[in-house]
Amino acid sequence: MFTPRPAQQKILAYTGGKMGVSAVPGSGKTWTLSRLAADLISGGYLDLEQEVLIVTLVNAAVENFSARINHFVGERGLLPRMGYRVRTLHGLAHDIVRERPGLVGLAEDFEILDERAVQELLREVAHLWLRAHPAFTMEYLAPDVRNPEGVIRKQLPKLVEDLAVAFIRTAKDRQLSPQELRARLDEVPLPLPLAEMGQEIYAEYQRALAYRGAVDFDDLIRLALDALQSDPDYLERLRARWPYILEDEAQDSSRLQERILRLLAGEGGNWVRVGDPNQAIYETFTTANPRFLRDFLREPFVTARDLPNSGRSTLSIIALANRLIDWTRQEHPIPEARDALSLPHIEPTPPGDPQPNPPDDPAEVRLVLRKFTPEGEVKAVADSLVRTLAEHPDWTVAVLTPRNRRGFDLTEELKRRGIPYVDDMLRSTSVTRATAGALTYALQYLARPASAAKLANLYQVWRREAREDPDLWKRVQEQAKILRACPRLETFLWPRPGEDYLDGLGLESSDPQTYADLSDFRRVVRRWQQAVQLPVDQLLLTLAQDLFTEPVRLALTHKLAGLLRQARDLHPDWRLHELTDELRLIAQNERRFLGLSQQESGFDPEAYKGKVVVATIHKAKGLEWDRVYLMSVSNYDFPSGQPEDTYISEPWYLRGRLNLPAEALEQLRLALGEEGEDWYEEGRATLAARLDYVRERLRLLYVGITRARRSLVITWNTGRRGQSHPALPFQALVEGGGGTRD
Repeated sequence: MFTPRPAQQKILAYTGGKMGVSAVPGSGKTWTLSRLAADLISGGYLDLEQEVLIVTLVNAAVENFSARINHFVGERGLLPRMGYRVRTLHGLAHDIVRERPGLVGLAEDFEILDERAVQELLREVAHLWLRAHPAFTMEYLAPDVRNPEGVIRKQLPKLVEDLAVAFIRTAKDRQLSPQELRARLDEVPLPLPLAEMGQEIYAEYQRALAYRGAVDFDDLIRLALDALQSDPDYLERLRARWPYILEDEAQDSSRLQERILRLLAGEGGNWVRVGDPNQAIYETFTTANPRFLRDFLREPFVTARDLPNSGRSTLSIIALANRLIDWTRQEHPIPEARDALSLPHIEPTPPGDPQPNPPDDPAEVRLVLRKFTPEGEVKAVADSLVRTLAEHPDWTVAVLTPRNRRGFDLTEELKRRGIPYVDDMLRSTSVTRATAGALTYALQYLARPASAAKLANLYQVWRREAREDPDLWKRVQEQAKILRACPRLETFLWPRPGEDYLDGLGLESSDPQTYADLSDFRRVVRRWQQAVQLPVDQLLLTLAQDLFTEPVRLALTHKLAGLLRQARDLHPDWRLHELTDELRLIAQNERRFLGLSQQESGFDPEAYKGKVVVATIHKAKGLEWDRVYLMSVSNYDFPSGQPEDTYISEPWYLRGRLNLPAEALEQLRLALGEEGEDWYEEGRATLAARLDYVRERLRLLYVGITRARRSLVITWNTGRRGQSHPALPFQALVEGGGGTRD
């Protein structure tokens, strides 16, 4: 039973207009936003064809919102899953573009590359550029690098790839095509070599996407905004469809997300934005920025509300988090970093609250300043975990680290000792997306059997095991080109006498292996085409027999087949094309698929009592445990702008330890006229990015602290070279009397 607190009740009194809500960790914002959606649905504010649009950050939150809204509307006797739509930004952009792809120059059957395919494509383009410009890369190496060839071979490819990702994402956030950016650069009298490099890689990357007839996720958002701006009638129809917009996690809104939602809401529309600027931890080299929410809260005609009460943590843990806010705002040695955390403070729940704070025990907040080596810290935490699991078998327990690598160090020790643990959130569990992706390619072709491009893509999926061998994979790609060049696919698949496309190429004598490979593929595709009249679930199982041998993928296919059977039953008018779209959304992780992996279906800490959950702090956002360990809280992972601090984004092998992606983005902004200066000074962007990173790491520490309900342990280590120190905010918390010093 949801009983609103006074602060929540003020938000639930909303009936229209613009409202911004600052919500502290554990304040029940998801429950409140879900209840508000249910109130609007059941309160007569919608016409029959209208929906409340809820936009949230991650896929797991989509089903979380849906389940809670369904619960609230069900209590009132209404039908579930009616009157609302929950989407991530990518899901919303997909809805907008898919309805009218022609508005933005896309074909009806356009494809969206998933994250893995985008990563592979970007890596290929960036590495090709690097090999074509060896003199350029040498220019940025530090003069005292002893083995420059080794650095160029091992370190620089990943650096150039990271630069390309940041550059392309930012250019698309500015709605700039490679051609438009080229024109801007040609107008600038300044030498901007990093921006030139970014533009060239961007152009090649977009050409590669166009060749595949595909877009990436950043394109999808950019094109959604283009569609809204290009057709006022279409925009008005969407405004009528979604008269209320509720935005969750608004502190992570981007420039394009803000513009899309502002357009959909309209000048006098209904838009509620809920978030916590203190939990903005995705800003570095993404387009997210908490200033969009902060600025919104200060706009005229926006009602500003707070959700300051949190029942998640004990009073001692709340006091520690509030102490971090105060120290940052008042005492941080870098004045420019003092805006990293802001008010309001976290307040405990009011008397009589149905979900009060856990009983307080100040001894359960342990700030361990003892000097550990990296190995010693791992062993000390493992020792403590043994005691915790024995003393509190009913508690949920997590160890949170700043980076994946540190988490893997701990899991190796836990495995060695036989301590039960879960590390799903450390690993990229992509087997579901990969399985759904392979099946999607097959269905996409079968839905449009005259497309040579789709058949070529399907061939590469069929031969995907060849990726492990670069030479073999190159051969597969050449064979796919043969299929892509086929003018009429029936001459390859079902040829009449004398019209066999494959025989006409003379491959049986000139390249018998390719002839045999393509002949085998032809037999498989013929079998699939003959099975296309089967119900979609049976068709999927038929495809899986030829695509997979691993038991896990075959088991996943059975679950996917069941899901598509349900979709067909719910939508009997859907053709294979619509069912393929449903499967593609799973492949791209745009919708949760129950029962496959914790990462893809949302993580429930309560399911792992008696086990240790190991995760990064980033992945733990939105979750909570009875006891939380924060490891590696040193000045390397949480720098504060002090002379002894080092920064992971400033490689030792570059001259002046430049942050090359930051320098490239500043050159991009100069080319666009966004910087205050009209000249480029090398190193200026590196220092600015350092300050942004300091701010973000303060917020990351705040997020880590506020994951704990009953007990919190913070430790640090000296680093691999023995040069690290306790992070400055960590020391400040100890000196401020927070918790028990150890």
